[in-house]
Amino acid sequence: MRIRAAVLETMGTPSPYAESRPLRVQAVALDPPGPGEVLVRIAAAGLCHSDLSVIEGNRPRPMPMVLGHEAAAVVEEVGPGVVDLVRGDHVVCVFVPSCGGCVPCAEGRPALCEPGAAANGAGVLLSGARRLHRDGEPLHHHLGVSAFAEHAVVSRRSLVKIDPELPLEEAALFGCAVLTGVGAVVNTARVPAGSSVAIVGLGGVGLCSLLAAVAAGAREVVAVDIAPEKLALAQALGATAAFDARDPDTAEQIRSVTAGGVEYAFELAGTGKALELAWRITRRGGTTVTAGLPPPSAALPVPVVSLVGEERTLKGSYIGTAVPMRDIPRYIQLYRRGRLPVDRLMSGTLRLEEINAGFDRLQRGEAIRQVVVF
Repeated sequence: MRIRAAVLETMGTPSPYAESRPLRVQAVALDPPGPGEVLVRIAAAGLCHSDLSVIEGNRPRPMPMVLGHEAAAVVEEVGPGVVDLVRGDHVVCVFVPSCGGCVPCAEGRPALCEPGAAANGAGVLLSGARRLHRDGEPLHHHLGVSAFAEHAVVSRRSLVKIDPELPLEEAALFGCAVLTGVGAVVNTARVPAGSSVAIVGLGGVGLCSLLAAVAAGAREVVAVDIAPEKLALAQALGATAAFDARDPDTAEQIRSVTAGGVEYAFELAGTGKALELAWRITRRGGTTVTAGLPPPSAALPVPVVSLVGEERTLKGSYIGTAVPMRDIPRYIQLYRRGRLPVDRLMSGTLRLEEINAGFDRLQRGEAIRQVVVF
């Protein structure tokens, strides 16, 4: 079938993107689903910093590629072997397919699926196939999803069925921002009620972590960012204090108001400096969690003696240490009960043709979560 899709030809195109247009909306061919695959109609797709990192060249991927990984969709056709989805089902796309058979999957850690990671790095589906083509030449898939398109063929293992009553524009956020941000708090760190927490970086993922910390009953929730409007939103969502990360005294100020630092600090900005700040504001015996995925060259200078002498913990969190089939329905239930008001993170909707301008707003920090609506 022929579809419209936003194709990234090459990485590193300079901004403003509304002028340079790194993403070109054009007609491409989409093959039918193969065994274990599903054809979906994309209803809504979020603009995420992970997409922006590929555009900027900070996260190398094979080119050309149909970008987009955070989406909600409607099933249109299932391939051979798919027996638990039917036409019309509503689904959320997950950006790491889980094979179910590798060691991490067997251990209940599908976010670390080895075949899934290999497929994502190669720009193919879990089966190894590429179902997108242009002028007879194959195009690469982005994280097994390629959601900036009218339709997509994805692995069944990249989909989680959801309640059809949830608006698809809202459902899209659960595939990345919510799954990653909430999961970092409840799965990776397992923050107990009454803890002190800091969130460094208040994008969509960071604010989801903040919502999770509030829902978990943290007694202190410290928000840290460089954008005053994001700090104000964080306080409206339950942060007990807010600090400008540009202030050279921020770490000392936070350690002062929290009596030596927080028990759990989360870095969601995706920079080495942000992670260093999160480390500095973590108290003795505390835990620093990073889920921000900085460029591969970023490094953290850690005084090794403090890991032992202060019993510090430094943890990575990928996709919120999620079990998507378990976690997405749970997070949706919390949202519908008012415990995770992720709808307040939506900065607006846009058409596919406006996607380059949307990434300009994301790069400038003017938006939290914009959603392309089809």
